[in-house]
Amino acid sequence: MSKKKKKSESAPMPAASAGLLRFFEEETEGVKVKPEILIAAAIALIVICILARVFFR
Repeated sequence: MSKKKKKSESAPMPAASAGLLRFFEEETEGVKVKPEILIAAAIALIVICILARVFFR
């Protein structure tokens, strides 16, 4: 039984989604922004651009 345990410990891990799983497990440094805030900021920028074009044309 100890041979099976050794063999499974030395076996390489299966590739899960071409390594994407390992990529997203890593902690990255930088600014953390919630997706809701990012979408709201993008919509606000679009509205500001449209209003600027209407009023300053």
